[in-house]
Amino acid sequence: MNPLSTEQERLCEESSTDFSDLRALYINCTLKRSPEVSNTQGLADQSIAIMERVGVHVDLIRAVDHDIATGVYGDMTEHGWASDQWPAIYEQVMAANILVILTPIWLGEKSSVCTRIIERLYGNSHLLNDQGQWAYYGRVGGAIITGNEDGAKHCAMNILYSLQHLGYAIPPQADSAWLGEAGPGPSYLDPGSGGPENDFTNRNTTFLTWNLLHLARLLKDAGGFPAHGNQRAKWDAGCRFDFPNPEHR
Repeated sequence: MNPLSTEQERLCEESSTDFSDLRALYINCTLKRSPEVSNTQGLADQSIAIMERVGVHVDLIRAVDHDIATGVYGDMTEHGWASDQWPAIYEQVMAANILVILTPIWLGEKSSVCTRIIERLYGNSHLLNDQGQWAYYGRVGGAIITGNEDGAKHCAMNILYSLQHLGYAIPPQADSAWLGEAGPGPSYLDPGSGGPENDFTNRNTTFLTWNLLHLARLLKDAGGFPAHGNQRAKWDAGCRFDFPNPEHR
């Protein structure tokens, strides 16, 4: 079944931009292991379909299916953990131009799995790219959220702030969410929920996806984020960019 509406298909068909050299990674932070149905995935599938429709290579990870250790270091086996699959996932993170974090809402917050993913991303944030910037520079981030209670904007604010703090660029309208009836109401994929037909959510999901695509295209074509005034290695060496530097390094 094609999850795209007629309007979403039209937008894909009318796009003259080549996105086929871009990669996107969606990390689903549901608490449900596969093959349980993830309602958050149900919403994300619409965004993924747009990406794939315009030629983007999309990878999807359901984090809870992997043995991801708790911590804020790149490889937690070096810090007492017997196993840690994060290093392999990090390779996929770095291969992607676009990273989208998916989470349900629990008690008004992003899931515990989502917190762990953010912490592990943080654990690699000290690494540098070839231009001496933080390693995540030149990549684009977004968030997709579902739930049956308030907190969608709070979760998006938290995720998007975290991503930009680590070095990701955040475009306009970089989040999308669906909230069902408060309490034990239907979830996004439940029959009669109205989720897949919700015009507000579908609009935001569409805008989110295209804005991620546009910014990723701009950054890749520019060779990444401009490297002036943001290079850790040069700062440590004494360079102060536009500030007077008596050592002339």
